[in-house]
Amino acid sequence: MTELKQTPLFDYYQKNQVKLVDFGGWAMPIQFTGIIKEHEAVRERLGLFDCSHMGEIEVSGSGAEAYLNHLVTNNVSKMTDGSVQYNIICQENGGAIDDVMIYRFNQEKFVVVPNASNADRVWTWMGSYLTKDAQIENKTAAIGLIAVQGPLAESALQSLTDQPLSEIGRHRFIEDARIADYRLSFISRTGYTGEDGFELYLPAEDTTAVWEEILKASEAVGGLACGLGARDTLRLEAGLPLYGQELSEDISPIMAGVGFAVKTKKAAAFIGQSALRQQREEGTTHKVVGFEVSERGIPRHGYTVLNQDGHPIGEVTSGTQSPTLKKGIGMALIQSDHSEIGTDILIEIRNKTVAAKVTSKTFLN
Repeated sequence: MTELKQTPLFDYYQKNQVKLVDFGGWAMPIQFTGIIKEHEAVRERLGLFDCSHMGEIEVSGSGAEAYLNHLVTNNVSKMTDGSVQYNIICQENGGAIDDVMIYRFNQEKFVVVPNASNADRVWTWMGSYLTKDAQIENKTAAIGLIAVQGPLAESALQSLTDQPLSEIGRHRFIEDARIADYRLSFISRTGYTGEDGFELYLPAEDTTAVWEEILKASEAVGGLACGLGARDTLRLEAGLPLYGQELSEDISPIMAGVGFAVKTKKAAAFIGQSALRQQREEGTTHKVVGFEVSERGIPRHGYTVLNQDGHPIGEVTSGTQSPTLKKGIGMALIQSDHSEIGTDILIEIRNKTVAAKVTSKTFLN
C-alpha cells in the first residue's frame, strides 16, 4: 500500500488490521464490519466515514467570486457567507470534468472540494484559468475530513461539543467548532448518504484522535465505522450521482439530471454555458434514469439495458441490491425516448434478461 496515497487514518487502519484497497490511487477501506451492517447503521442510527481523500482547494482574493463563477455551472454570486453550494466544472462542450462542493467563507475566501480521483485534474484546470486578482492554494495534504451520517449524528456529536449543532442549517457551515479537545477548521451539515449528517474538516494531524473520539460516542448508540462499500449503496439509494458513472466527460449535467445546478441564464458566462443551454432547450439523446428490477437479479455497472423488443437502449451506470428496499435498483444512461417514469425495460444480467421499470432516482421517497 506504500505506493498509494494515504489518508491521515492510514496508521490507524494498519494498527487495527483494516483491509485497504486502491480507490482512485488512495488506500481506503471498503468495509469494517460488513457493507450491509454499515449501511443499516447509517439509515437507522449513524455511521462514520473517512473522506480525507477528497481534495480541498482554497480560493482567495478580490476576484475570487468572479473567477469561480467562470469555472462552475451554478451561481456563486447567490451564495452567502457560511453556505455550501453544489457545482459542476465543465468543458466547452458541456462534458463534466468533476462535480464539486463550494464553501463560501466571505466574498474573498472560498474552498472548493473536488472528488479524490479528480482532485489533481481540477487543481490543474483551475490553475489554467487563474486570474490576476484570485489566488489558489492546494490544502488537501493538510486537511482531514470525517463524515458523520445518520439520524443520530447530531446527538452523538453534540455530546462532544458545546457548539449548538442544531443551529447549523442544511448546506451551511461554521468555523472553529471544537470536538472534544480538538479545534476543527470548519463543520458543515452536508453528506453523501441521503441522511442528515455533518462533515468535519480538521487539521490532518488531529484526524485519528478525533475519529476515535467520535467512534466511541457513535458506538455507544449503535453506530459503526463505515467504508466505501456502504457509502456507495447509501448514495445510490439516495439517487446521488458518482463521477465517472452518472456524470463524466461524455455525460453532461443536463443528461445526468442535475440541471438544478446549471444556471445557463446567470450573468457571469461560464465554461460550457452555450453547449448546456442548447442541451436544455433542444433536449439530449440520452438521459440518466433510475430503475427498479421486478425479478430476481442484481444489476451492475456496465450491464446492457434493452427495450421490450430486446433492442439495446443504454447501459447501467450504477446498480446494487438495495439493503433498505430489498430489491435490485440502479441508475442507467438510456435513450431519452425510453426515459419516462413507468416505462418497462429489460436489464441483461448474466446472459439473461430481467424485467425492470424506470423510476425516480430518489428511491427512498
